[in-house]
Amino acid sequence: MTATGDRLYFQDRLRGNHCFGCGAENDKGLRIHSYWDGEEAVCRFEPQPHHSAMPLDIVNGGILAALIDCHSVCTAIADAYRREGREVGEGEVIWYATGSLQVNYRKPTPLKGPVTVRARVTLVSSRKTFLDASLYSSEGDLTVDGKVLAVRVPKEWADPAGLLIHMRK
Repeated sequence: MTATGDRLYFQDRLRGNHCFGCGAENDKGLRIHSYWDGEEAVCRFEPQPHHSAMPLDIVNGGILAALIDCHSVCTAIADAYRREGREVGEGEVIWYATGSLQVNYRKPTPLKGPVTVRARVTLVSSRKTFLDASLYSSEGDLTVDGKVLAVRVPKEWADPAGLLIHMRK
């Protein structure tokens, strides 16, 4: 079961999510799992050998950026549900997308062992949520940090026919 205690991970409650990083419905994606730990959201991810950079013992920077991006956007979604007094996925759907992503690579992230991403909401407006995120190696070293602007998007974002069909109108 994919849960922490009796609560499902954010991503398990987001129906129709096929995102490469956070989509529970994308069996070829990273399929990250995020949950609340007080005012921060936590994601633990076990990199696999095919997630390597040129040095085979280091995690690829694009994978690390995707972890920060997707974990932060899912945190923004979960925060919006929480601010509305609902569980993630309950009632009318809430979706956010990346408005901007800033990633700082502090040191190489070893491929061995799980990494931990922690995200914190720093500012919220009607459609925008700003977040700070930090990624730690299995040894607990800060290796990457970043800032994410998550923007609330309409329900058409999750249309199985795709988004572009709505943009052509």
